[in-house]
Amino acid sequence: MTSPSASSQTAPHVPVLLEEVIAALNPQPGDVIVDATFGAGGYTRALLDCGATVHAFDRDPDAISQGRGWSEARSSPPRLVLHPRRFSEMVSAMAEVGVAQVDGVAMDIGVSSMQLDQAGRGFAFSADGPLDMRMSQAGESAADFLNSADADTIADVLYEYGEERQSRRVARAIVAARPLETTGDLARIVRKALGHKPHDKKDPATRSFQAVRIHVNDELGELRSGLSAAEHLLRAGGKLAVVSFHSLEDRMVKRFLREASGAGRAVSRHLPGEIPGDPPVFEKLSKAIRPSEAEIERNPRARSSTLRSAIRTTADARRLAA
Repeated sequence: MTSPSASSQTAPHVPVLLEEVIAALNPQPGDVIVDATFGAGGYTRALLDCGATVHAFDRDPDAISQGRGWSEARSSPPRLVLHPRRFSEMVSAMAEVGVAQVDGVAMDIGVSSMQLDQAGRGFAFSADGPLDMRMSQAGESAADFLNSADADTIADVLYEYGEERQSRRVARAIVAARPLETTGDLARIVRKALGHKPHDKKDPATRSFQAVRIHVNDELGELRSGLSAAEHLLRAGGKLAVVSFHSLEDRMVKRFLREASGAGRAVSRHLPGEIPGDPPVFEKLSKAIRPSEAEIERNPRARSSTLRSAIRTTADARRLAA
């Protein structure tokens, strides 16, 4: 997965922080591990090479189709099970195949390089294409949303998910320019509204594209539910590794792990009789791990990535998030 601003037609599909993710999961032969975001299969390949059995999830039918192609060519018995589903559904999906607990969960959040590099998917503005952005290739598209929502709703999305300070100005410009049909339409409207100059270091359309994509795919809701699902699915001692690509995702992962470990719970020394909180369900939280300069040079899309990991305790899981 990667950030939407770093799109390229020729960029290779290189898994980000691969060595660090594998080190955090420490897969052993016979382990059962969930790759919650299969994509081009980079993490899955490495996990299979370590002898693990991998259950790989992806809501994008193109990713699942590609995965079936190369998985069938691998040695048998097969150790790869593909699930064409959202990763938030991993608990019920694993129950359906008779797996109650797993040894590890890897999550690489956001849009994949494959999705960015196909103009027809409408995720990026580097090449003009239909204004789509749907990971699952089903449901409401970006064009559907932008051509039907009122200006206040669009502005709220741009502000909340893109941290666009001039969200209302951009939203009004979008409404005035309807109908929008292509990624080029949206990029031009945003640039004009914000006074884009060709020499600007960062294209101002980046924030709006991120915001609309996150909204259309409910990415933060999916991440929230996916983290909770991983908590329920991991055995005691099981490992969670999450790679994120922007501050909204990383803050959510950091907050989840702090609360799950009890680190975010304030206890007053003035109330000795205070009822203790729930026991921690995760421990050994890693610090934020970021790519080396060498990796960034090899793969510029790694620049904004952050890895956080933790280990499941013996405590009962909390209520499963909806």
